Amino acid sequence: MVFNGLDLLLQDPAPLRNRRIGLIANQTSVSRELRYSWHLFEQKGIRLTRIFSPEHGLFSTEQDQIAVDGQPEGACEIVSLYGSSADTLLPDRKHLEGLDLVLFDIQDIGSRYYTYVNTLALFMEAVQGLDIEIMVLDRPNPLGGTRIEGPLLDPAFHSFVGVMPVPVRHGLTAGEIAHFYRDYKKLDVNLSVIPMQGWKRSMLFPETGLPWVPPSPNMPSFPVAEVYPGMCLFEGLNVSEGRGTTLPFLMSGAPFIEPYGLAERLEKMDLEGVVFRPMWYRPTFHKYHGEVIGGVYLHVTDHERFRPFATGIAMTHAIRELCPEKLRFLDGVYEFNDTIPAFDLLAGSSTIRESILGGKPVNSILASWEQDEAEFAAIKPNFHLYEA
Repeated sequence: MVFNGLDLLLQDPAPLRNRRIGLIANQTSVSRELRYSWHLFEQKGIRLTRIFSPEHGLFSTEQDQIAVDGQPEGACEIVSLYGSSADTLLPDRKHLEGLDLVLFDIQDIGSRYYTYVNTLALFMEAVQGLDIEIMVLDRPNPLGGTRIEGPLLDPAFHSFVGVMPVPVRHGLTAGEIAHFYRDYKKLDVNLSVIPMQGWKRSMLFPETGLPWVPPSPNMPSFPVAEVYPGMCLFEGLNVSEGRGTTLPFLMSGAPFIEPYGLAERLEKMDLEGVVFRPMWYRPTFHKYHGEVIGGVYLHVTDHERFRPFATGIAMTHAIRELCPEKLRFLDGVYEFNDTIPAFDLLAGSSTIRESILGGKPVNSILASWEQDEAEFAAIKPNFHLYEA
């Protein structure tokens, strides 16, 4: 049985007594009994000064890249860390006044571009040198803590979906990645972690026995989280990533895709641990809303062998081969950046996009980040808080 950092802190909240506390949280900040942390703190006689909410808001009421303003909770002052400009990603100095402890308690997904631990990293930068402790109430990495996948971030492609130089699938918990980032940036931050009990690095989320609370509007279940490190890349294409359906990221498509042809091409790539089912669907919002479009549904058949990032790259390569005149890599504003294509921000450099456009063989592309994985694998254990 796994106990989150929140559950363990609530058993003995002495470290919170007589502190002036901020809380970075959203709807995943719950106990095993699914009760919100801010209510439980109040019952323990712990008063919060303010709550900071990440992208999507405290209750994930907003879709991706939508500024969060009003919040439907009045427990205390609530401050959004995702507004209409990049400046809002950092807490205003006035919102740090009167605080000597900030708790971070949000369920992460384990992908470099999932923004919640990026919010934590930027908050750590904002408080460095101040007399404010950052305490992470740790939670599982749903994808486990052993497997890593994908290239490291090129610092020239730094953005809100690329804050840390880690692979796309990094295999660290929020507490571990906080230690990594403090070390990487040499931050003068008083950082502590309330570790979990019972979690092992080999565990995927269903093995924890914990209830799944959707961390964001398009993360309804573990199967979605499992494919996300690859299928989020489609946010940078003129291909639907399944938003506007009840199964985002598990299915993708576009008006110019012939489902059976794409599924057949993907099967020939011998991608392990996944089967592609041809299908059609109609998104109710987002890309191609209201249209019936063709695509594929991903069925993961082997959790150990499935490589989500490689799968997302291979799918992009296959669509480019089949629809060279139709597939586009999107420009425009993406996560407050209007100079670099979204696909490159997600991939961490322009190398993969340029390789696909240049007709480089897919197997060569999939092998191109092996050195990055080896480099990260060598340093990653320095930040482990849990055994395999």
